[in-house]
Amino acid sequence: MSQGRYAEAMVSPSTNRRILTAEILSIGSELTVGDTRDTNAGELARALTTAGVAVGRLSAVPDRLEVVRDALAHALDRVDLVVSTGGLGPTPDDLTRESIAAVWGEIPAVDPELERWLRGRWQRMAQPFPEINLKQAWRIPSCEPLPNPNGSAPGWFVRRSDGRLAVALPGPPREMRPMWADEALPRLRAIGLGADTAVRTFRLTGIGESQVAEILGEELLREPNPEVATYARVEAVDIRISAIGGPDSNGVGRTAEDLVEAASALVVERLGAFVWAEGDTTWSQAIGARLDARGWRLAVAESGTGGQLGAVLGDVSWLSLLESRAAVPAGVGSIEDAAHAIRAAAGAEVGVAVRARERAGQIAVTIAVETPDRRHRETRTTFTAGPLGRSRAALAAAAVLFAALGDDPPQL
Repeated sequence: MSQGRYAEAMVSPSTNRRILTAEILSIGSELTVGDTRDTNAGELARALTTAGVAVGRLSAVPDRLEVVRDALAHALDRVDLVVSTGGLGPTPDDLTRESIAAVWGEIPAVDPELERWLRGRWQRMAQPFPEINLKQAWRIPSCEPLPNPNGSAPGWFVRRSDGRLAVALPGPPREMRPMWADEALPRLRAIGLGADTAVRTFRLTGIGESQVAEILGEELLREPNPEVATYARVEAVDIRISAIGGPDSNGVGRTAEDLVEAASALVVERLGAFVWAEGDTTWSQAIGARLDARGWRLAVAESGTGGQLGAVLGDVSWLSLLESRAAVPAGVGSIEDAAHAIRAAAGAEVGVAVRARERAGQIAVTIAVETPDRRHRETRTTFTAGPLGRSRAALAAAAVLFAALGDDPPQL
């Protein structure tokens, strides 16, 4: 199959419709009853969004012909592209092909070249060919089969007369991913995939999501293009700014990058003091960058956090020593002395000591940082206890450490 007409064929540009909107359809009763976790939909949605396609819905449907057929038909009424995963197996409850054929009003039939490829696959495995698998050689006239070197289920790339498209991919991720990247995406790009888009994300600390929203203001947060949205993440409060190139609120044509930059300037003006990173930067990456800029290494001692600061930092080259004890550390007095002691024990340029104590349903966390040119101590409150409180205590320690490393590197 990979050497046949399907591997080389591309859709005719005469009926191209630029792909600006899409939906993801996950097919399989194992998904709707909760036996299997769907990871495909998120991956496909991210890929399409990155390409400038607006993904409107992610849906899961059981292996029932009328349900899959109707879900596909309704989705095609709404968007330019529907990408499905699952339902391409050989058994009677694998109904993706039948559903697409019903929506297109075409009758599936065995394709001779697909049949030769399929039978050859079993021959190479020195196994008898199960005739039930012949269903995987079906196609309809509007379908361009997509090669599947990792399984027995070819995908379907199907175009409607109005230019709307359905792409059917297998469910197993090891088959879905390469088929999507190597076969489906090149065909979609050849047609015209996505719009001019731009995205920028700011990561904030020391402020809650509701406070961020209040400072940004309803007018900015309700603006459709650029879209400014807030998200409470584990590590930070994120502000995500996204835009599609086109006219602004005054009707003036703007690129997506210009729209994002204009909104970013407002965000920085109002909340720049709380921004510690952009994109998907982690605390470990941000702290590591500041240490690397100085050629410094870090030693950490923590108590009462359950080792959460160590988990935040991870396995990194600039961490000289990591200790977690019931007291931080035993035999020293103040938390500042603890930071000094751990720094000296590791021979590191930076020492940080963290002591977290639960009080009245919340955790008070004290952080001390010692570098070659300063000592800093700070106490924060997590406003919650238990595992979540300990996790927040560790993130507070990371924020204090990051800020303590914030001056320009010393000139040696």
